[in-house]
Amino acid sequence: MYSKILVPTDGSDMSNKAVTEAARLAKSLGAKLLVLHVRSPIDIPHHVEGGALSRLGELKLMEEIEGEERTLLDTAVALAASAGVEAQAAFVAGYLPYDAIIRVSREQHCDLIVMASHSRPGIQGILIGSEAQKVLTHTATPVLVIKREE
Repeated sequence: MYSKILVPTDGSDMSNKAVTEAARLAKSLGAKLLVLHVRSPIDIPHHVEGGALSRLGELKLMEEIEGEERTLLDTAVALAASAGVEAQAAFVAGYLPYDAIIRVSREQHCDLIVMASHSRPGIQGILIGSEAQKVLTHTATPVLVIKREE
């Protein structure tokens, strides 16, 4: 049925839940699992002069950001391992996370995307929408959306 599953993560509890579900599904299907993190392509975060971030050197700040990315991907890989699946981890830069998710899915020949929906309430959800909704709208690849338990 599915041979390669893509699961994007931002390190949140909901994303970790999606990773766990994707790993369980991959194990039951004998599918490969690709964990993806999308980060902003901005090399140097913008900050106000004199603010806390301005006291850190640019290199130090980027090292901290990359360290956080490694930690969230390591966490996702460990979640997959605890479900009995060896996951491949990747990160890409992109201004539009949904577009990067779709691009990687296509380039890596993934036949299913499993992702969390953070379900923004009210007008915020209508105006901003979710990355899951944007992926659903713009891809032909099947998408399994993991939602918060009510």
